[in-house]
Amino acid sequence: MNKNQVILAIFLCFFFFTSASAQEPTRFTLEEIVARAKAQSPAALQAETRRENLYWRYRLFRSNYNPQLFLSGTLPRYSQEFASVTQPDGTLEFREVRQNFMDVELGLRQEIAATGGTISVNSSTNRFDNFMASNFDPQTRWSGVPLNVRLIQPIFAFNRLKWDKQIEPLVYEESKRGYVEEMEGISRRVSSMFFDFLVAQVDLEIATKNLANSEAILKIERGRYNIGTTYEDKLLQVELQVLEAKQDLARAKLQMETSSLALKSFVGLNEALTISLELPSEIPSFTINVQEAIDRAFQNRSDAIAFERERIEAESGVAQARGQRFQMNLNASYGYNNAGLAFSEIYTNPNTQALVSLGVGVPVLDWGRNKARMSQAKANQKLINYTLDQEVINFEQEIFTKVKNFEMLRDQIEITELSDQVADKRYEISFNRYQNGNVTITDLGIAQREKDQNRRAYIESLREFWTAYFEMRGLTLYDFEKGELLYNPSLE
Repeated sequence: MNKNQVILAIFLCFFFFTSASAQEPTRFTLEEIVARAKAQSPAALQAETRRENLYWRYRLFRSNYNPQLFLSGTLPRYSQEFASVTQPDGTLEFREVRQNFMDVELGLRQEIAATGGTISVNSSTNRFDNFMASNFDPQTRWSGVPLNVRLIQPIFAFNRLKWDKQIEPLVYEESKRGYVEEMEGISRRVSSMFFDFLVAQVDLEIATKNLANSEAILKIERGRYNIGTTYEDKLLQVELQVLEAKQDLARAKLQMETSSLALKSFVGLNEALTISLELPSEIPSFTINVQEAIDRAFQNRSDAIAFERERIEAESGVAQARGQRFQMNLNASYGYNNAGLAFSEIYTNPNTQALVSLGVGVPVLDWGRNKARMSQAKANQKLINYTLDQEVINFEQEIFTKVKNFEMLRDQIEITELSDQVADKRYEISFNRYQNGNVTITDLGIAQREKDQNRRAYIESLREFWTAYFEMRGLTLYDFEKGELLYNPSLE
């Protein structure tokens, strides 16, 4: 063999090895699939985006209690027109006007959370230009407020800042816990899809093995028929079983492709990737105390926060209705102002500027409007409180039921696993006895069906257990296996 032939042989071996490796399925465990779903699935990305949205809502709420520096003004406001000018005798004269007006105001504003008012410190400047002024009149005039303190205070009105200070932190805390619950919901959902795929994978293995066994049985029956030890109806029965096994195999392949595509699409895997799933070999061994689970749920669940938030929101609804009975606003300001022909004159010996006003709006006759509004708000508060009381009861009952169900499912796994082993062993013995002529084809078929049913029952019991496992984590936000919280309360 020359050098070129050696190189070609090495290349062909490498090519066939690479092709064979590429065709081998990538194996995943349940833990790996769950981790991928929580890290890169579209559902996880949506949950992360919702959490981020509520985080920025909380930051916006907090900014309402901080001072704000603002700048406002008009730069410029030029006008050229004929305007009506009232003369001393009351007549009107139409004069051409060409003017420009500019104003700038800089202020520091602070919301008062305790009273719902606003206090601000401001400074402003105005400039007026008259382009039609004569040579003897000044063209530009200035006015301004070097310093001014303003207070705007609603009286007996609904204080939005006060109630937001109670509600918004609960909304944010609810969102943090809700995010973890969504992640556990993704775990529960993808675990169900994992077992959908696993059931299809097992069904394909069963269908493949059953077809091979049916063809082997057909070969045996043909041999017996040829030597006259069996009848034609039994041979035809086995031929029908082979055809049914081929149909079962075709259905199993289709179900395998469907469940594989669904799982890969949800997790975010490449659709062209061939995957194989490993049956969970170990079941977590821990017990859950019912009362501890209920306590953990009330301490950690977003629903528990929502109960408190909804009660406070109902109280705020009553306060808002009460604040609409009449309107009263106090406006006060104190500062300095001045005017002059030059900008510097504004700040030279300014005059005192003071203003106090109290606006009142009271409905004299509203035909029971305020009473109806208050009664509606109080009735709504009462309904919410009754509804929440029932939801708290349902909340406790749900945890109680899920804990009991979880323990039952653990016992069920042991039973179905043992039944699977017994049914598989029984079929193996029945098949060997059939080969020796000690078991009828009907009894062998019964043993096969029981083997398949118990195998599927075992997989289904695993599905129910792991679904309940992730459900318990989501219901309590607590990992009973490791003894730790599933979320960090101090995490922003």
